[in-house]
Amino acid sequence: MSKGKINKVVLAYSGGLDTSIIVPWLKENYGCAVVCFTANVGQEEELDGLEEKALASGASQFVMRDLREEFARDYLFRMLRAGAVYERKYLLGTSIARPLIAKHLVEVAHQVGADAVAHGATGKGNDQVRFELTFMALDPLLKVIAPWREWDITSREDAIAYAQSRHIPVKASLKSIFSRDGNLWHLSHEGGPLEDPWQEPQEDMFQLTTSPYNAPDQPQEIELGFQSGVPITLNGKKLSPAELVMELNRLGGKHGIGRVDLVENRLVGMKSRGVYETPGGTILLTAHRELESLTLDKETLHFKDLVALKYAELVYNGMWFSPLREALDGFVDSTQGPVTGEVRLKLYKGNILVAGRKSPFSLYREDFATFGQENVYDQSDAEGFIHLYGLPLKVRALNGLPVSGYDMPQPDYSKFKRD
Repeated sequence: MSKGKINKVVLAYSGGLDTSIIVPWLKENYGCAVVCFTANVGQEEELDGLEEKALASGASQFVMRDLREEFARDYLFRMLRAGAVYERKYLLGTSIARPLIAKHLVEVAHQVGADAVAHGATGKGNDQVRFELTFMALDPLLKVIAPWREWDITSREDAIAYAQSRHIPVKASLKSIFSRDGNLWHLSHEGGPLEDPWQEPQEDMFQLTTSPYNAPDQPQEIELGFQSGVPITLNGKKLSPAELVMELNRLGGKHGIGRVDLVENRLVGMKSRGVYETPGGTILLTAHRELESLTLDKETLHFKDLVALKYAELVYNGMWFSPLREALDGFVDSTQGPVTGEVRLKLYKGNILVAGRKSPFSLYREDFATFGQENVYDQSDAEGFIHLYGLPLKVRALNGLPVSGYDMPQPDYSKFKRD
């Protein structure tokens, strides 16, 4: 039975089990033509043959765009400059890809004359929010179809049976236990034994990174060059944004860099456990932070840390195309001019060791920092500063107010002269 009048829908298509069965399901339930759109954001899964597979599943048209450079330049590096990390660990690899994919999905819908868009995100996850908030921001007139919130397919077994009954070509098997999402920035793993947070991830699960135990016994030194907060060179060689990330993924993966095991708070209200591999992103974040430590003043750096938390939350929650994210980018852009220079790192068995950093805009002055005698800092001035800085603590003690973990003596005000 038709669920509504839809003429043409553009589906975010990966070629996996879920999106493969969504094609015939849309045709059966909405009686519409289905255009499959695939975004190449650097996923390692096979992209060749997707057009034939989509058409064999019943699609009327297939569109694929290579978005790797746009992804790295306009999304990953913006997020990097902001310093965004969700809940102390997650470098937002899946989160940051969704608004880019959804943006191009809307563009394709306009080009082919579609009146609806569809995605394969489940009703329990964050991706449904990220896709649909982008649709709302860019074209709220498009109808959104989310099959996982409508159909009666409730398991992987159901999905495989549905595909087989309609002769849909899929490679999925009942033995596949992990749900994975990969792109230029990371590879995520969820489900299966990872649903028990006490269960240690098995080594054969990892695909981008070597175990730190098996990584090379000698550290590898690299040098990253930045221009206004944007990474542009590796070991003196200029690379495109996507090329730079891919090469750092290779180097970081070789040395076991970038593994994260996180129990996170989903936007929809539940906790989930995910294991992420982000070798290149971890290296870039470390280098960027080191250069900021050299070039940003204290107040700006500390406030930027607050901005980074909010920025990460916006990305995670799907609010990329929001006025607040745009406003925060204005602040970030204004801080990044002096974040220019080089950072030298050593990669060693899952660790990133900082070997050096330099910048023409460095605020570090050896003559100021030295413990020796110099002309720009009179150490006797520190006494007056300490008296003023500590005045609130002194008054608190004089008033006999409690200090946690310490029994304060009652003050004898007779010892203090009052005018």
